Amino acid sequence: MRRHIEFERLHNFRDLGGYRTEDGRTVRWGCLYRSDSLAKLQGADWNRFVDLGVRTVIDLRYPWEIAAKGRVPDSGAIAYFNLSVEHRPYDQAEIDPELDPWRYLADRYAEVALDGAKELRKALEVLASESTPQVFHCASGKDRTGLLASLILSLLGVAEDDIVADFALTELATERLIADWKAANPTRALKWPDYGRAPEEVMRLFLSDLAATYGSVHGYAVKHLGVDEAVISQLRTQLLNT
Repeated sequence: MRRHIEFERLHNFRDLGGYRTEDGRTVRWGCLYRSDSLAKLQGADWNRFVDLGVRTVIDLRYPWEIAAKGRVPDSGAIAYFNLSVEHRPYDQAEIDPELDPWRYLADRYAEVALDGAKELRKALEVLASESTPQVFHCASGKDRTGLLASLILSLLGVAEDDIVADFALTELATERLIADWKAANPTRALKWPDYGRAPEEVMRLFLSDLAATYGSVHGYAVKHLGVDEAVISQLRTQLLNT
């Protein structure tokens, strides 16, 4: 099976299938995808996307991002949810190069985990309720998307090493993400030299912080997000091979 699904204009579309869980099961292929912005879909890319049979799209971007850049084409066959998980916007292009970049990003993820409880809970509930293929995305498919992917994989029982490795696969798209930013911002200089990067250390720091505060990702989901145990059980039923 293929983890990376090739598109012309999408750079970070991946299948979350194939990862083994602590109880010996595996995440089903072709059921759950993560991506950069689906607003870029058109032409042959759109046909390729339709062929995947996706019936649910969760868009993690701000409403103002959607107003400026668009959303997944409305085909009438896709249930669309805009769940803006980030509540404190920041410009990664302007991150101070003197900061510890990975600690800085992990701290921003912690803010999303804290502020976006309602939206993250709803995302997990949506994903648990559907058996047809689903996809969630943000702008680059890196930070907000990476955070939700880490929560899902953790709740499914996937090992941390696999979770952080999945997060770091975004680095295969870094050059193209930078090229997109430059094309969209021809009059600006890219201040932060690590724009578009997603090293494992960021996700390890984030998961460590969650464990220190809530005991585990499961504890975070139950105590802070308010996710019902039945939702977690249903998520496993929908996404894991028996």
